[in-house]
Amino acid sequence: MRTRILGARVIDPSSGLDQVADLYIEGGKLSAIGQAPAGFEAEQTLEASGLVAAPGLVDLSVALREPGYSRKGSIASETLAAAAGGVTSLCCPPITKPVLDTSAVAELILDRAREAGHAKVFPIGALSKGLDGEQLAELVALRDAGCVAFGNGLNNFRNARTLRRALEYAATFDLTVIFHSQDHYLAEGGLAHEGATASFLGLSGIPETAETVALARDLLLVEQSGVRAHFSQLTSARGAQLIADAQARGLPVTADVALYQLILTDEALIDFSSLYHVQPPLRTRADRDGLREAVKSGVISAISSHHQPHELDAKLAPFGETEPGMSGVQLLLPLAMTLVQDGLLDLPTLLARLSSGPAQALRLPAGQLKAGHAADILLFDPQASTVAGESWYSKGRNSPFLGHCLPGQVRYTLVDGHISFQG
Repeated sequence: MRTRILGARVIDPSSGLDQVADLYIEGGKLSAIGQAPAGFEAEQTLEASGLVAAPGLVDLSVALREPGYSRKGSIASETLAAAAGGVTSLCCPPITKPVLDTSAVAELILDRAREAGHAKVFPIGALSKGLDGEQLAELVALRDAGCVAFGNGLNNFRNARTLRRALEYAATFDLTVIFHSQDHYLAEGGLAHEGATASFLGLSGIPETAETVALARDLLLVEQSGVRAHFSQLTSARGAQLIADAQARGLPVTADVALYQLILTDEALIDFSSLYHVQPPLRTRADRDGLREAVKSGVISAISSHHQPHELDAKLAPFGETEPGMSGVQLLLPLAMTLVQDGLLDLPTLLARLSSGPAQALRLPAGQLKAGHAADILLFDPQASTVAGESWYSKGRNSPFLGHCLPGQVRYTLVDGHISFQG
């Protein structure tokens, strides 16, 4: 369908474009910005005066829960929630049942995502078989089946030598490895950041060193192996500084942070609400401020939802017995807009961290508005507001932000020129 979008403020962080212009879409691709192509006749027109047109958001961690955990979510429900949050491209982690360590699982996920049609899905393959950290998964076969990167989640490798071999093998084929740096033994049994809040509440702590010790080791192995590496879910200011130092040394490393880590601190746990039970944990105000500065400077180039939907029962037990994780992809845009509202980031920089930054980190064909490229476009009203949860598409309602009035409202999400969500 030939579509024109009239009068939007077009922001494309990848090219630095920021101007009021019209967009023209044909054959699923963006055919022009500004001037209509010769002979273009629109079949559909979207009036976008007062709206911002940006590249569709790219979320590097959205648990789709399928296959294996359909009580928590499905590919159809969670990709629709993603589209409602302005996301057109997302990566799903390998924590499924069975684990995403075979081509068959990758193909199942991709087939069901295509059937749903709400957003483009890029699977993250398991780095080790069964995520057990002992034997390397069949990485090349997984790559050929559509996996864009490989990781082991928070499951540690049994020893550093095996991990080193895995990284060297990945480097041989120019594959990207995703690290969730947390030392299993330092974090074991912990529920919250080791500090004053955890002590006051009587919760077992996870020290900052659980992240920094593992991160330092992982960076040294990256340097030795030469692998392309992305560090996911950073939680500490010192962790962000380690990434900055590595980048300064010329290491090919990128990083992301969970959006909720830029907003919340461990003080949110004071009422023992399991909605704040996440792994790795919420940390201190100083850590949050350090992460914010790293996002502002570009050391952390991607903000992700780290969406983990859960059924109601998973969050009803006492704090320590509940399952960690927060449902957040549907709120990615409005929740991120609070960072603009608070004066931390300007709008083009925020959109860079939500689109071109994550796309470049994992080399995804997404995150830009450019003639000839896929028409994956977000149209939103920066002046309107969203009441979180008023319309809710994810199966998981485990978000502490439900009921909050948040800035920004997604009006249209377009995937390959087709409207996949209209708000």
